Amino acid sequence: MKKCKLGFLIALVSFVVATTAALTAFFIVRDKKKKDDEELMEYLDCSIE
Repeated sequence: MKKCKLGFLIALVSFVVATTAALTAFFIVRDKKKKDDEELMEYLDCSIE
């Protein structure tokens, strides 16, 4: 019974860590893409003038 609880706890912690890492990576990539898009638009605006 004790091993079952320990395994469940380890699985739960692993799930939380993996989910947090995935969300962090998603937000970093999204912010980078947004910044790149803004820089591209600024470049295009400057090159048109």
